[in-house]
Amino acid sequence: MSPKGKCFLRETLSLDVIETRLLGGRVRLRQPGQGYRASGDAVLLAAAAEPPHGAKVFDMGCGVGSAALCLLARRSDLYLVGLERQQFLASLAEQNAVLNAVSERFSCLCGDGAAPPSLLQKLSFDWAISNPPFFRAESGGGSPFDSKRQGHQESSLDLSGWLDLLLRRLKPGGGLTLIYRADRLPGLLAGLEGRTGAVTILPLWPKRGEPANRVLVSALKGRRSPARLLPGLLLHHDDGTFTQEAQAVLRLAQALPMRSGGALRP
Repeated sequence: MSPKGKCFLRETLSLDVIETRLLGGRVRLRQPGQGYRASGDAVLLAAAAEPPHGAKVFDMGCGVGSAALCLLARRSDLYLVGLERQQFLASLAEQNAVLNAVSERFSCLCGDGAAPPSLLQKLSFDWAISNPPFFRAESGGGSPFDSKRQGHQESSLDLSGWLDLLLRRLKPGGGLTLIYRADRLPGLLAGLEGRTGAVTILPLWPKRGEPANRVLVSALKGRRSPARLLPGLLLHHDDGTFTQEAQAVLRLAQALPMRSGGALRP
């Protein structure tokens, strides 16, 4: 590990694909050498998901399978189905399932959420995880790399449509876990209002004294329990190194217990 506490190791496989290792080497991840890249967001999302034992989990916009594979590294009892509209990323997700010996527990469908594959429309899930696109279609906030722009900027589905698909695929009482930009939290909560309960929000603080730029949000479909705001997780010390709590999640696969309220304090 580098002096800055870097939690992701990369090995170049070709000009187009590199291999990244997550969770201290527990997860091997092949991904594009440019453009779309898995980040700590996927690891944090997986850490915050709390599906029941033996659950079927839907990962919408799964990319190369980073969040799904991190969740499976922690929970060998789960079964995941991902949806990814970029064929190259979906193909890498399938390769990564084989690479991590979980192809019997994780598969990726290629398709657009605005017109979901027929197989997906026949499935229902106990839990869902997702990192919805951060930027509105008209925002101009996307990357110059096409694959990254497609992953980060709304296109055929806006945030409301994204949440609609997630909730339609969930069984009554099923749960979802999301990671999203803190400044778009009002829109996210509006999309969940009246359709979910037990909404729990965990801020992710970049450094002490800085505003959160990401939030983790969990909710249960059809419930009426009140919302809760947890203390949150401090990610970095002032010198940029990861805190001990962040290291436990990013390298040691520690869970972030959203529903039990045991969030780690900054």
